[in-house]
This record gives sequence, structure tokens and C-alpha cells, in this order.
Amino acid sequence: MKFQINDKVSVLDDTIDGVVIATTNNQVTIETTDGFPLHFQEHQLVKIGTEAYHFKGLAHAKSLKEERKKNYKKGKKHTNEFVLVVDLHIEKLVKSKHGMSNYDILSLQLDTAKHKLDFSIQKRFPKVVLVHGVGDGVLKADIYSMLRRYDNIRFYEADYQEYGMGATEIRILQSKL
Repeated sequence: MKFQINDKVSVLDDTIDGVVIATTNNQVTIETTDGFPLHFQEHQLVKIGTEAYHFKGLAHAKSLKEERKKNYKKGKKHTNEFVLVVDLHIEKLVKSKHGMSNYDILSLQLDTAKHKLDFSIQKRFPKVVLVHGVGDGVLKADIYSMLRRYDNIRFYEADYQEYGMGATEIRILQSKL
């Protein structure tokens, strides 16, 4: 199905609705109801109507731009974004660690971290914080080793004032579909 600019569309496998703002070959760019541009293949979308776009004039566009400039605040970026915080302390993952070897504990912590990161990438979360604690640094080293295998992320020490000394912040770079 060929989409036209201003077509209202819905993503088949997700709860995202938007308006088509560009099409190239079989790739469609939509602007979500939240105002974010996202890229999809045509087969991932279904048309639900047509949005009438009315140009209100250059003066209106300039006033909107000025309003955005006034509302822009320097300082913290990404202040209203969703952050998934995963505490990897074993006491938070199981009721009792009785009978678990150190290898079992470390494996469970790494599996949990990988599962939560994969889930976050799939759901397009912008940021994940893994709380691993300070300790001897074994878990942190293994987590960093795992994170280096991902192409679409950046990771670094999390803000110690917010999460303490033993946490890693992961930024998920949103790739174009």
C-alpha cells in the first residue's frame, strides 16, 4: 500500500499512531501523536484516515519558534524521559540465595541485565540504569564486557548523587527502522 503525506496511520505491532510526513521507496516517516518522527517500512503500517494540514502562515511558524525558545531551559537534558532502573543485587532478584554458588548468582545477575536491556531496546526506552553495587567489581566488569557487544548503545557511570557509586547508565540510540 502506498501512503501519502498527511495520511493517519497506526503501527501494526505497537500502540503508535501518527501522521505520514515523508515517504521514500517503501520506507515511511511518521510524526507520532507525541511529536516524534519515526521511520517504518510500509508493511508495518495501516492507514486509518487522512489528516488535513493547514498552513497558518509564516508569522505563526515564527511565533511558535520563539515560544519554544522561551520555554527552552539549559541544563539537564532528557528530563521527562522514561528511565528503567534495574537493581541487580541478588537480594532483589530472588527470595533466598541459599544454595546458590557465586557462579549461579553472577549468571542470574548477568542474564537479568541482558534481558532487561534487550526488552528496553525492543520497547524503544531511551535510558536504562543498572545498579550493580561497588563490591569487588566482578559484576561491573562482566556487565561492561556484555555492553561492548551492542552497537546501538552508549554506557557510562551513572550519576552517583542519584544512584550511588555502583550504577551504570545506558543510553539506547534509537535506530531508524
